[in-house]
Amino acid sequence: MESAAMEPRDLEETTDHTPKLGRKRDHTRDPEILQAALDVLAETGYDGMTVDLVAARARAGKATLYRRWPSKAELVVDAVACMKSMDLDLNALPDTGTLRGDLVAMIKTPTMAEAERKLHIMAGLVSMIARAPEMQEAVQAAIVEPRAQANRLLIRRAIERGEVAPDVDAEMVAMVAPAMAAYRVLVMRKPVTREFLISVIDGVVLPAAIGTPAVLAGNA
Repeated sequence: MESAAMEPRDLEETTDHTPKLGRKRDHTRDPEILQAALDVLAETGYDGMTVDLVAARARAGKATLYRRWPSKAELVVDAVACMKSMDLDLNALPDTGTLRGDLVAMIKTPTMAEAERKLHIMAGLVSMIARAPEMQEAVQAAIVEPRAQANRLLIRRAIERGEVAPDVDAEMVAMVAPAMAAYRVLVMRKPVTREFLISVIDGVVLPAAIGTPAVLAGNA
């Protein structure tokens, strides 16, 4: 006896339309991997850095890294963004009562070892941009945006207490110092010192925000 042909509706009823979900990616180890990437970048430079070296340093599988970061350049950008965001706690910004006091209080003086390590990391970024110019915008965002976000909060606070006029271009003012610092490191290849940052605060940021003559840096 021949089997009855299945009607189209029977095929629809027996077909499993449930989406096949892949295994959810585990991002819990991302901080360790990004830290390992920074360490390798600082030690070897961008040209000498490989995903294999980062995977070995982080004790992670190379395939795991490639699933998360399709290219070495993307891994480096994320690692630098993580480093910059960890330098600032937006929930614990200084509150000295003045915009200048807050901006100066945010300046952290790194140890010689920390400063040297960051210079090596930034030098690696310069090499990366030369080889992957399409990543330049992502690099700028990674190293400028964290400090700019903190500056926005400080400027809004200054507006609320009446120190800064409410119609000030807060976005522009917030971006000035981080952008100048990025230019100094990436283009001029010079370290960002406390003296440099205070000169930018007094000579550019405060006049733009408050419209008053710059305070002498010697008062820092």
